[in-house]
Amino acid sequence: MALRSYLATEIALDHVDGLLTRREALQRLGLLGLTAVAASGLLSACADATPAPAAPSPAPAATPDYDVAAATARTEAISFPGGTGSMSGAFAAAQSPKGAVLVVHENRGLTDHIRAVTGRLAGDGYTALAPDLLSRAGGTAGAPDATAALGAISEADLVADLRSGLAELGRRASGASLGAVGFCFGGGMVWQLLNSGPSDLAAAAPFYGPAPDNPTFTGAKAAVLGIFAEQDTRVNAGRDTLDRALTAANVTHEFVTEPGANHAFFNDTGPRYNPTAATDAYRRLLAWFDTHLG
Repeated sequence: MALRSYLATEIALDHVDGLLTRREALQRLGLLGLTAVAASGLLSACADATPAPAAPSPAPAATPDYDVAAATARTEAISFPGGTGSMSGAFAAAQSPKGAVLVVHENRGLTDHIRAVTGRLAGDGYTALAPDLLSRAGGTAGAPDATAALGAISEADLVADLRSGLAELGRRASGASLGAVGFCFGGGMVWQLLNSGPSDLAAAAPFYGPAPDNPTFTGAKAAVLGIFAEQDTRVNAGRDTLDRALTAANVTHEFVTEPGANHAFFNDTGPRYNPTAATDAYRRLLAWFDTHLG
């Protein structure tokens, strides 16, 4: 799925979920280059294709199953060399690291939620770095619209910045095996990274990320855990393509579909948060990294 098309659909679904007014959604789609007619058509198509839930979606838990404040406090803001200039990010060092993990953010940029995930991984034994992929646009905090700003960056440049993040992580966690995890847009970028040729990745876990167009995964050596959501038909449409390509490339992989969960179920600050699915997926993530990084 082309990056810009995916981001446009994310905006349309945010409108369907009531997170954006129609006017806000149209404005953001315009920033991605859609005409008013195309943007209106996308909003209507997504509304028509989104069935009413059979039961109320689970509300965000008052307290997730980890200490968010403590996890966030483990992180520090850093800068490091990128492909075309300085990049920023959130870094958290584990006391006795079992490995090191690149954390790739959603289409909203480097948010407090992603900082908390980064610190959470460090607390569980994995030094972690979440690069701000909007560094080229002045950083998440300075971008008027994170989704549109990401859509203006080429996939090749985004992958180059992820590789810069891997290099920085390798410098800060010398000798540690490297992994990557990404969510939504970030999950798609992990697939893109895996599809971009050989890297130092030993393990990867894309969470409900869109598949690259015609993936081959040539040169990929990472053991891949793909996390999907049962109700996420849009992303799940690419699952078989990913499976075939990984199998053809002899890449060790396992796919897990969380029952009753929808896209973005892991984000405990969002409307689709599913505590049961999030707890199970994180348990599986740690077990995968313990096996392939530890």
